[in-house]
Amino acid sequence: MDSQDDKHENIDTDLRYLQLLARNFPNAAAASTEIINLEAILNLPKGTEHFLADLHGEYEAFQHVLRNASGNIKRKVREIFGETLTQREQKELCTLIYYPEQKLELVKQDVRDDIDDWYFITLNRLVMVCRNVSSKYTRSKVRKALPDDFAYIIQELLHESTVDPNKQAYVDVIVRTIISTHMADRFIIALCNLVQRLAIDSLHILGDVFDRGPSPDKIMDLLCHYHNCDIQWGNHDILWMGAAAGNDSCIANVVRLALRYDNQSVLEDGYGINLLPLATLAIETYGNDECAIFMPRENEGRNYSQKSMRLAAQMHKAIAIIQFKTEGAIIRRRPDFEMDDRLLLQNIDFDRGTIKIAGNEYRLTDTSFPTIDPNDPYRLTPEEQDVVEKLHNSFIHSEKLQKHIAWLFRNGCIYTVTNSNLLFHASVPLNEDGSLKEVEIRGEKYCGKDLLNRVGGLMREAYFGCDDPDERAFALDYIWYLWCGKNSPAFDKDKMATFERYFIDDKEARKEVKGWYYLLRDNEAVCDRLLDAFGVEGPHRHIINGHVPVRTKMGEQPIRANGKLMVIDGGFSKAYWSETGIAGYTLVFHSRGFQLVQHEPFTSIEEAVKEGKDIKSTTQIVEMSSRRMLVQDTDKGRELRTQIADLKSLLGAFHNGLIKEQDSSMSPIRLKQ
Repeated sequence: MDSQDDKHENIDTDLRYLQLLARNFPNAAAASTEIINLEAILNLPKGTEHFLADLHGEYEAFQHVLRNASGNIKRKVREIFGETLTQREQKELCTLIYYPEQKLELVKQDVRDDIDDWYFITLNRLVMVCRNVSSKYTRSKVRKALPDDFAYIIQELLHESTVDPNKQAYVDVIVRTIISTHMADRFIIALCNLVQRLAIDSLHILGDVFDRGPSPDKIMDLLCHYHNCDIQWGNHDILWMGAAAGNDSCIANVVRLALRYDNQSVLEDGYGINLLPLATLAIETYGNDECAIFMPRENEGRNYSQKSMRLAAQMHKAIAIIQFKTEGAIIRRRPDFEMDDRLLLQNIDFDRGTIKIAGNEYRLTDTSFPTIDPNDPYRLTPEEQDVVEKLHNSFIHSEKLQKHIAWLFRNGCIYTVTNSNLLFHASVPLNEDGSLKEVEIRGEKYCGKDLLNRVGGLMREAYFGCDDPDERAFALDYIWYLWCGKNSPAFDKDKMATFERYFIDDKEARKEVKGWYYLLRDNEAVCDRLLDAFGVEGPHRHIINGHVPVRTKMGEQPIRANGKLMVIDGGFSKAYWSETGIAGYTLVFHSRGFQLVQHEPFTSIEEAVKEGKDIKSTTQIVEMSSRRMLVQDTDKGRELRTQIADLKSLLGAFHNGLIKEQDSSMSPIRLKQ
């Protein structure tokens, strides 16, 4: 009897769902049309996905990689015009596509007398490139990408054949009218932007937008307006998310890193963070301190006075001491974090200028600690407390920062599974035998997928709040733990040796021991076990990571575990160039398979425009398919097949009279005719 009741209930539920669906497709003709549309989409080539990691504030290089689609636009231009244009002409066309506004200004200075002819030739060439990059999309998808001002005209140019002499004349008149109405510049810019947009269907950022480089705020502005993008949070992103949520230790770390890499302008100019209280404290407290070990790493092109550099070093030291104190407070109130070994200030022998760590005694490289009370080393002085409160208010009330962090939460998570690829920034904690490590959080044990889901939930509670104040307070502390805790999937090392890097001149003391994931991930069986644990299916499945730079110049390879693992941190940040020997990777997943694009350092936008200098990139084929991948082979394809099944059920309900059609003038019979 119960099963019969359940059956009736399911029928009623299904019918209610179909009635809701009928609001969008009110008759059989509309449902049939959508089925035809979706079936056709399933047989298009899959869109091109780009994967990048560890951008670390390098805005100019990142935006250039997007503009040239990691070299894909250059390849398209070569395919289309390889037999008709010289290499110089191809380079000029590519530069125009990448930087249309700047390039147009230079062109108009060089070809003033023949500008109309140049417009005519260039517009036709750009239309050809547009046709090529839009060929794998439906007209509907292309139409949504078009700028409103020129949508109709661009559609006409893209879809009219120039083989027919009559149509060629039609197209020529359109182009010449664009020129005669003085719309050529705006139209060229619109076409170039369209090429850039269509060349990358979706963008995946595997963490670490922030820190080290000069312009993470500009990268975030770009991502906030990008047409299709997701992010898997890295430890540096999480640090900024914690700062925006109001965790004072995260705030101190963010400020310290900005000063360490001479990027305080990101805070002051980019996000409106007031550093004046910190500067005042630094001058008053460390005015006679050289703070030599806290001198920031100078950025190219910035010529600061010695006085400015010394103030930055004093501010750097002041915030570092505040950081160690606020972190100590978290560690002491959260014994379950198991980080007592990081309570270092209490181990300092202030008379001898030494410290004991793990049973070893080390001489300190700096022994001036005027704000540390040996009897209560983690207590903030009143002046430090004032700085902490003012920085706290600056961070939580920064409108631009809150907008960017909201985007990270809206479009990101700690991991993602997409098209048979498992994406996460750093690690999934493992045991020595490669099994999933159980991590205890508030008395409950989690591992693998469950652990990452719990971590993501805590981050959202830290930022958005929750009904339980105690849970919110824990989440706010835990978001800091994710930055530096040994069982954090965003970090996964035995310690973060920040104190040791500043105060101890001993490599062994500074050494950070990586978790087992980093040591075992080259093993194909371990990768398969992880992929199984996250429910990743398909004959060609992969793990894609960033976080640890691949030292290419030392022979390290980004493709590992017999192709199951791809590590794509190639060192976008200038701070890593000497270590990696390159300037970043882009992993490109198109309908034919995977290609890894290795980038050389980007010089400048000015050189790219004036001299046509592109990023020199080397492409390595990672995995190619004998059959071109279609939309039906993707996650999107599975969604569309579900929609098709629902529409067919709706069609059956119309035919059986269970749901009344709303427009009798449109019938299935008329559609078939």
